[in-house]
Amino acid sequence: MEIFDALLATSHWREDQSRPSSASVSAALTSADLPAFMRGGETASGEYVTASKALENMAILRCVSLISESIGMLPLNLIARGDEKAYATEHAVHRLCKHRPNEYQGPYKFKSTMQLRALLRGNAYARIIWRGATPVRLIPLDSTKVTPQLNDDFTVRYEYRRPDGGILTLPARDVLHLADLADDEHGLVGLSRVKKAREAIGLALQAQKAAGRIFKNGVMAGGALVYPRKLDPQQIENIRQSLEANSAGVSNAHKWMVLEDGITAEKWANTARDSELGGSRDHQIEEIARAFGVPRPLLMMDDTSWGSGIEQLGIFFVQYGLQHWFNIWEDEIALKLLSEKERDLYYAKFNERALLRGTLKDQAEFFGKALGSGGSQPWMKANEVRDLQDLSKSNDPAANSLESTLTRKTNVPAETT
Repeated sequence: MEIFDALLATSHWREDQSRPSSASVSAALTSADLPAFMRGGETASGEYVTASKALENMAILRCVSLISESIGMLPLNLIARGDEKAYATEHAVHRLCKHRPNEYQGPYKFKSTMQLRALLRGNAYARIIWRGATPVRLIPLDSTKVTPQLNDDFTVRYEYRRPDGGILTLPARDVLHLADLADDEHGLVGLSRVKKAREAIGLALQAQKAAGRIFKNGVMAGGALVYPRKLDPQQIENIRQSLEANSAGVSNAHKWMVLEDGITAEKWANTARDSELGGSRDHQIEEIARAFGVPRPLLMMDDTSWGSGIEQLGIFFVQYGLQHWFNIWEDEIALKLLSEKERDLYYAKFNERALLRGTLKDQAEFFGKALGSGGSQPWMKANEVRDLQDLSKSNDPAANSLESTLTRKTNVPAETT
């Protein structure tokens, strides 16, 4: 890696005259991306696509930030198996996932960072620090510096390249590994969605650059004044000043112009080429949305889909965009942080209900039925509803009973005289 670091450090004065774009490409690369660049990361569109460069596209930035921030803000709990389904608040794994994974990160920062790396690189790693048989810290590792390897006995080891260039070999027990879908022989290394979708991303980045070049180099005038004879410079300047004084600005909007001496006005419309560019950019947003499993409206497209359908969009995103990652997190925590005996007693679970809350009206109707309104059989206690709404528990004994005041009044026969 030393040669890559040296090349990156001197990229500001190295230029390839035969390919002027290479200097700007190398300047945008990080030390993690430079090896991939030198091995040949150019797409058919001519764009070099790396994990860090992909984030320059707003659709990708929105996709990965939406998923990473959602995973980061959702509570991740350790729950005891059984009818009570109580949180294992005294267990070390619950404290790591829910409160403090390490000395310098809170749970939101840790989860969102790991999720971002898993989305961009296909893999995210965290070193597990043990105190005896108890995990006490989770330290994120650079995904580009960790290589999973399968031993001859089919156990797994992880080779971590330290900053000094040395290799630290870690057993599987010491590494929390979030891996996306894998297609290698043993299913160890997750696929990078950025790498697999690099052609679509390359097209999106080139379309973005093309739009920028139009604003930088294109003719942005709205039209032209056509005069039958040649004008001298002073006449041209007089007409320009008259236009700016009498027709420019909001105060002159929709006013009529008076053109003399045979002058005609011609308005320039958008060309078919400009329209095709806009359509191409929209199409690439769709391609990127498919790669990351994010609905188009959540990328700030299709305004007509907002309104009554937004709740269903949220459910769709949780079920098909996030549930995949919930399972990866939950399985890896159970596998690496819990002993075989503990896996029979506890399980890790994201509380996705925080993303599925409807409007206040929908919540009122749901909780009303859950408490037994309308004569239905209640299936929630009042204090359970209050807990979901982040309200303090009630001291009323009925708040801990399924026989709520609603059903008590509804189901009691009327008194007879």
